[in-house]
Amino acid sequence: MTPHALAFMLVALLVTAPLAAQDHEAVARRVLSTTPLVDGHNDLPWAIRISESPRDVGAFDLRGPTPFHTDIPRLRAGMVGAQFWSIYVPIDAVEEGAAKVQLEQIDIANQVFASYPDAFEPAYTASDVERAFGNGRIASLMGMEGGHAIENSLGALRAFFQAGARYMTLTHSANTDWADSATGLPTHDGLTRFGEEVVREMNRMGMLVDLSHVAPSTMHDVLDIAEAPVIFSHSSAKAVTDHPRNVPDDVLRRLPDNGGVVMVTFVPSFVTDDGNATLADVADHIDHVKAVAGAEHVGIGSDFDGITSVPVGLEDVSTFPALFAELSRRGWTEGELRLLAGENLLRVMRRSEAAARRIQRVRGPSTATIEELDGTAIGG
Repeated sequence: MTPHALAFMLVALLVTAPLAAQDHEAVARRVLSTTPLVDGHNDLPWAIRISESPRDVGAFDLRGPTPFHTDIPRLRAGMVGAQFWSIYVPIDAVEEGAAKVQLEQIDIANQVFASYPDAFEPAYTASDVERAFGNGRIASLMGMEGGHAIENSLGALRAFFQAGARYMTLTHSANTDWADSATGLPTHDGLTRFGEEVVREMNRMGMLVDLSHVAPSTMHDVLDIAEAPVIFSHSSAKAVTDHPRNVPDDVLRRLPDNGGVVMVTFVPSFVTDDGNATLADVADHIDHVKAVAGAEHVGIGSDFDGITSVPVGLEDVSTFPALFAELSRRGWTEGELRLLAGENLLRVMRRSEAAARRIQRVRGPSTATIEELDGTAIGG
């Protein structure tokens, strides 16, 4: 046998031989050391806001153990390459001024980034994420959770984008005046005309439209008009667990045409009927999204520090490699795991950025108001 033939046979054996248990862990670590793991949703800024030292970022040293699911050593152990930090504002904040609370949440997130510049690097574009990852830092992006924070103002929406927010969940637990929530009583049958204008303006700026928390009617309305890929920053598969916060298969089947990504969440009640969730249950949802939408349309959106209970095996931000090892055991290739980890989300960001450049050449900022498009605002 020639040396070349022997080498070919050895490679073939390596490719076809079943991986030992420890090899799946090695696969996970190899993938996450070379591809940024982008987690779509972590609520640390809100956890700090409502802690025993409210809004006091300095009261917690993230360089050591914290009472949260998140600190820097555990982020490093979890091989997190990029994090969308949720700058969540509850729906009842509308009474005190949701925009004010939103600005305070942006301030908390920025204080976290500034306090640990060796660990966190603010990011606003896909290139920023890749640069921060290359620098050995965790690319840190901000995502708004709840369109009520813009108080029916496209000007406020633009200001939040300029302040660094790179996605906005159109609704949270209740309807906005212009979009139906997954957990609200149907009011608009999806988006109103002003809601459509919100989506158009987000696409024009390059702000990701986040469909977690919205009703299926809203999901379909957005997909009908979207000029850029959408995301679900923290949702799972409704066919696996019939929860209103999860994504139906008819929506999953539309994702390839849109280019969007469902970032599967770890919320126990979203991933099992009885709430007694395990890592394997989360993997089942990831498998389902892959089976219906394709490996190019799935990601990770943990919701750590936004949940009180966690799946067994996914107790905090240090546990992501275990999930990737499980998927490797299930037959996911390294290429598919890289898509899941971050390549899909980075593609969405690049396409959104490119769409914004294209749209800005043909239209400027919208001056539309909810009164002009929908009549008097429901909440006005």
